[in-house]
Amino acid sequence: MSSPAIDTDRPASDETTSIRSEPVSLPRVVTSEFIKFRSLRSSWAVLGGAVLGMLVVALIVGYNTRHLTKNLQPDDVVASSPLQGYYLGQLLIGALGVLFVSGEFSTGMIASTMAAVPKRLPVLWAKLLVFTSIVLVSMTTASVIAFLLGEGVIGHFRASYGLGDPTALRVALGTGVYLTLVGVIGGALGWIVRSTPGALVAYFATVLVVPVLFNSVLGTWGKDVGKYLPSTAGASFVSSLREPQTLTPWVGLAVLGVWAVVAVAVAAAQLRRRDA
Repeated sequence: MSSPAIDTDRPASDETTSIRSEPVSLPRVVTSEFIKFRSLRSSWAVLGGAVLGMLVVALIVGYNTRHLTKNLQPDDVVASSPLQGYYLGQLLIGALGVLFVSGEFSTGMIASTMAAVPKRLPVLWAKLLVFTSIVLVSMTTASVIAFLLGEGVIGHFRASYGLGDPTALRVALGTGVYLTLVGVIGGALGWIVRSTPGALVAYFATVLVVPVLFNSVLGTWGKDVGKYLPSTAGASFVSSLREPQTLTPWVGLAVLGVWAVVAVAVAAAQLRRRDA
């Protein structure tokens, strides 16, 4: 047996010089953020919980509303009734947006991230792209399947809706869009507050508590202002039932989109101004 010859004339520094440093680019930062997302079991657990919640609620609503009785509410007999799981979904997806960002601050990993990407903003854009892509695809798919499941159960007992009926396709696809946008707001609050408990409280107050105060406690002027709050405006887009004091569906989507853009803009400004 002969051993391989060792080239003793090769300088020892060759191995060092063969390792090349690659410039920081947005695609590489996106890849890094995707690895962070998929490597955390909590991310998939929360996302899976939101998907499962949408499907289970659709089956329950479909079964409970299979017969037309006087006890049913108006929103139980419209095309969007099987999609009422979005109430749970907005809690989980908003929390997922917060955790995807604030988790790095709580562990101190944000310092390493910013050392690797000194310009900072590419990290925000990469997290936004990864989060938006994953949540939009998964929650839109879940919403469509939930609609079909719920209406499938109803269809065994009475006339049901199909995706071709008025407002049905809009609410089936729009629920996934709505959940993605409120998740983006949650992520932006994570950048702004930089604390998981603080960002979660801010998110729940913005999406749940404040709209209830404006729409139920503060009278007529409260309703006039409350319809422009993120969750109230978005709810007009994901419901087939139009309330008199709410925005039209597409205006509601536009208002929610503005809230998401403003939240991301504030997060970007805070990220550039403050230390990691």
